[in-house]
Amino acid sequence: MPNDFNQQVIDEFRARRGRVGGYFEGARLLLLTTTGARSGAPHTTPVGYLADGGDRVLVIASAGGSPKHPDWYHNIVANPRLTVEDGVFTYEARAVILDGEERERAFARAVEADPGWAEYQAKTDRVIPVVALESVENGPPNMGTTSMGEAIKAVHDAFRRELALIRREIAESGPRLGAQLRINCLTLCQGLHNHHTGEDSALFPFLAGRYEELAPVMDRLREEHGRIAALLDELRRVVTADDADPGLVQAEVGRLTDELEAHLLYEEEQLIPVLDAARS
Repeated sequence: MPNDFNQQVIDEFRARRGRVGGYFEGARLLLLTTTGARSGAPHTTPVGYLADGGDRVLVIASAGGSPKHPDWYHNIVANPRLTVEDGVFTYEARAVILDGEERERAFARAVEADPGWAEYQAKTDRVIPVVALESVENGPPNMGTTSMGEAIKAVHDAFRRELALIRREIAESGPRLGAQLRINCLTLCQGLHNHHTGEDSALFPFLAGRYEELAPVMDRLREEHGRIAALLDELRRVVTADDADPGLVQAEVGRLTDELEAHLLYEEEQLIPVLDAARS
């Protein structure tokens, strides 16, 4: 893509914390900042990504089916360390180029989720690389927010976007649940579990120790975490069934969405004003 187009996407992505319109609207998108193989200068590129069922994500060096690998791929071959921006977090990562059966399985998942990847492969004689991005952060990634309230809203909005994407993907999935869609659902479940575990063990005790008046709010939020955990367990159960029914998965995602949205709104209404007031 032309650099001016890329720059527009990059600027919008950063300004709107991962949300963009136009060509990339509704896509899972990252910004990769790599080190130029020849120049040594930093280069930022927007790319689509796939969840991989754990802490790493996958990116595909398709270049739209071009006969040549994209520049960012040459850069990570020369220097596998890069910076990743996902709209909420910015973190350092290591690029690992998949090969053999691992690459084939990952690419097959991508094609099942979006046949466009197969069209790109058919246009070129090169084997399109699949690259895993693995975080190498020693501590928490950078959020680039100015307050804890802003950070909470950014994380909540990321979960909202992912749920909307999953609901759309399930609706378009047909009579069976694809492998990549299963992974997307399970990754969401794990992300919500980790987020709520962090709140229960760190944020909520911190607030309870400073603001006694928030005790009823903390009690309600913890109770809601329990209900959401039960919904996550049920979603995992139906997603991992051998004959997973997209209709049943859609219903469970809908139940989770309704419960989670009410929870997020209440948490934002109760906590963000307190956190923002403490900053000022």
